[in-house]
Amino acid sequence: MKSLVIFNCFLIASCFGALFIDAIAADAHEPVVEVDNDAMRQAVLAWRTNLGPELTKKASFKFAGPERTDWHFVPKERVGVNWHDMNLEQRRAAHNLLRIALSSQGYFKALTIMSLEQELRRLEASRPNVQNVRDPERYWFALFGDPTSDEPWGWRVEGHHLSLNFSSVTGQVVSITPAFFGTNPAELRDGPRAGLRVLGTEEDLARELITRCTPAQYKTAMIAETAPEDVLALPGLEINFGEPEGLSAQQMTDAQRALLRKLIEEIVGNFNEELRERALVELEDAGFDKLHFAWAGSVEVGKGHYFRIHGPTLVIEYDNTQNNANHAHLVWHSADNNFAADYLGRHYAESPHHQSAK
Repeated sequence: MKSLVIFNCFLIASCFGALFIDAIAADAHEPVVEVDNDAMRQAVLAWRTNLGPELTKKASFKFAGPERTDWHFVPKERVGVNWHDMNLEQRRAAHNLLRIALSSQGYFKALTIMSLEQELRRLEASRPNVQNVRDPERYWFALFGDPTSDEPWGWRVEGHHLSLNFSSVTGQVVSITPAFFGTNPAELRDGPRAGLRVLGTEEDLARELITRCTPAQYKTAMIAETAPEDVLALPGLEINFGEPEGLSAQQMTDAQRALLRKLIEEIVGNFNEELRERALVELEDAGFDKLHFAWAGSVEVGKGHYFRIHGPTLVIEYDNTQNNANHAHLVWHSADNNFAADYLGRHYAESPHHQSAK
């Protein structure tokens, strides 16, 4: 799989420049690292060490500060250090961090999402200032807290259509949400990469699930005839959908449950094996049959649609309605642990240091 990712990165690099040459260089020069939470911490520290004093200051923020939870997926300026700020060695360290935090498929999806900014630059050539707005290097890395201490810390990589947030408490990375992957175009329809669909597997699995429903199941799963204009759990809004809507896993056949499981595994499978397995264990412990699958909009390919997976531990939303249903957003939220909120509450309640500070 790794060789396939490198090959695909090479294809992207041949069309879209230095950022993706760096991805290949990272694979060629960095040793293979076993993926675990300490490896992620070490990768963060290696990246920070490579930055030097000036960029380290630019990259670093307090863990309890407002910057950590101020996430978004629109094209705008962010806090932290972006690709433009970094030299080759610093970029290699940043790529190594991404490769350790993500799976091979997640790493490739993240880089491809960045590369789509070149496609938007081409498609929106007449737009004022398009060269600055649509830029595959306008993605920022930021560090919150100090990974060398025993206090909570975290980091983020973010830019247009990508926001990945990692939070560590008591030495363990305990939150990887909110996690946002977007793609515009959802399907490239011309040029050397025509046919590419970064989130195509997620869409296809969900559509297969809704179209395999019996008429009674379909009626339960379909929550609206028209899809919303975007995912509903947008940045800054409370994650509160109330009781889950749609068709429960308990109401599904074995084949339908297998499809739902495959869809979830595709989404959480963007992260490294340890983080993926933890998310799946939490889901099973809370009760897989408590998951609900909901659909809104058309089931026809190329028409606006939305789906949601909602259960005790997670809410996943996917929306593809913008730009004539060729602009997709996918977001994964924890039900109560975005930015490690649940773990932090328990940590501060149980920590003698924080107890004595009250």
